[in-house]
Amino acid sequence: MPHLDTPADTPTGLPAAPPAAAPPRPAGAIPGPSSLTWRYAGDWRGVFAGRATLLMQVAHPVVGAGVADHSDFLNDRWGRLLRTMESTFAFLGYRGEERGRAETDRLREIHKGIKGVDAEGRRYHALNPEAYLWVHATLYHGMVETQRVFGRPLGPVKEAALFGEWRDLALALGITERHLPRSPAAFRAYFDGMVRDRLERNATVDLLIRLDREPLPPPPNWPLPKPLWTGLALPPGRALRKTGIATLPPVLRERFGLRWTSADQRGFDAFARAVRLAGAVTPEPLRYSPVALRAMRGARRAGGG
Repeated sequence: MPHLDTPADTPTGLPAAPPAAAPPRPAGAIPGPSSLTWRYAGDWRGVFAGRATLLMQVAHPVVGAGVADHSDFLNDRWGRLLRTMESTFAFLGYRGEERGRAETDRLREIHKGIKGVDAEGRRYHALNPEAYLWVHATLYHGMVETQRVFGRPLGPVKEAALFGEWRDLALALGITERHLPRSPAAFRAYFDGMVRDRLERNATVDLLIRLDREPLPPPPNWPLPKPLWTGLALPPGRALRKTGIATLPPVLRERFGLRWTSADQRGFDAFARAVRLAGAVTPEPLRYSPVALRAMRGARRAGGG
């Protein structure tokens, strides 16, 4: 059931979400402690849509080709995962504004060298404006979708505020104003058009789908037998694969050849309802990832709150 966007949605004991009349931020601002970005990007329930986000990113032909030709994730899956998470924490501002700006500059610099010709003979470059924007777009979509499915859907005021922060972060990442949607409604039209007309099933999509059916290898220096890790990793891995398929746009499930039945949908609806009910009675600080929670508490202490 949809929830109204009320003050009851404000975290207890943590920096409050910005009010409707929040002071203007400079263009290209890195998110800070009072931002909705910190709150929603740090919500651990976003992990349920993580697989969908990754598949949507690599389904863009430029992103898929760049990953296929330039990424070492097959040989270093844990290292790649941890580096990606650390980079995300940094540019979202959880490590401080200065570190956030340094990370946006670093990301743009390393993408300059990611270019080539894909399997279809199409030339690509990672700084192609459409592709660079698309990866960032999946971040905003993921935050909004996580709240819609697993939490409290955002009301118009909060959605507009979060969208403004997303646009500012896009500018900090080097995406130009003329490429950005101007409103949440314009974003939805842009997003739906990209899903419908631009995303494709490619070799990287197929590889990630195949890998997602297998347990992640044990983390480095795992001290116990591999079968024990596999036994521990399989159940959550299967659950996250299901939630990832569920949170893909239906047209992409069909395009990627992912089977999804009415029974699957009923099971997912029950799961999402249980997550919403659990979230309603869980103290809000427990809904955040450890990195986000530490950043929020550190900012609160620094502010004397």
